[in-house]
Amino acid sequence: MTLELYAMTCGWLNLPLAALIEGGSNATIRIPVPCYLIVHPSGTALFDSGLGTICQSEAAEYMGDFAALMQVEFEPGEEITRRLETLERESTSIDFLINSHLHFDHAGGNVQVPEARLIVQRREWEAAHEPDQIAAVGYKPVDYDLGHDLLQIDGEHDVFGDGSVVCIPTYGHTPGHQSLRVALPGGEVVLTGDACYLRETLEELRLPPGAASDPGAMRESLTRLRSLQERGARIFYGHDPTFWQTVPQAPAKIV
Repeated sequence: MTLELYAMTCGWLNLPLAALIEGGSNATIRIPVPCYLIVHPSGTALFDSGLGTICQSEAAEYMGDFAALMQVEFEPGEEITRRLETLERESTSIDFLINSHLHFDHAGGNVQVPEARLIVQRREWEAAHEPDQIAAVGYKPVDYDLGHDLLQIDGEHDVFGDGSVVCIPTYGHTPGHQSLRVALPGGEVVLTGDACYLRETLEELRLPPGAASDPGAMRESLTRLRSLQERGARIFYGHDPTFWQTVPQAPAKIV
């Protein structure tokens, strides 16, 4: 069995383009909330868990200040448990849950994957437990402080020990943001999370205004992603709706 990668849409967000890229217009853009399942001969890994089901009924109250910036589209059946069912997978059977970072649209579904070992950068976990950082970066501990078996990593981490699925640090959007490098039979892909919202983010190095905890580090991460792209990796932009239209959705495989 070779490694398999599946993409799943776990909701949508509507917000001004200007919130995603420097110099963007105030026109509203509808962006996907992606999650990915990796099936490896030695186990399964989920990269991000999407929105929490509370966003299906109490989004405005739950999101607080974020509700003034964006509106959630998240229907029953779009949560990670139901998305996994299209692949005949139970959320309780996932071995590893890898969070790119701990914002609500990437870790909100963690509660639905209770048996997985949670893999997160140590600096992200620590920042997400500091009151000042929680307020400044927009963390919600209710999303991630759930008692998972926790693996805190520092920098690169080889998930299955064979170089096929590797966490790579892409700090800047949050203090400990990470992306995921996946070696598919058809070539390497990089799942960027929020290190790179849109194709234009990478092509033009235009950061999201106000959405980076460390703009310098985020720019360095984009430079690293560019280098991987130049060496042949396919970049999966974190919230690019045009790009997302080209991504096969589960149960279809990404090849």
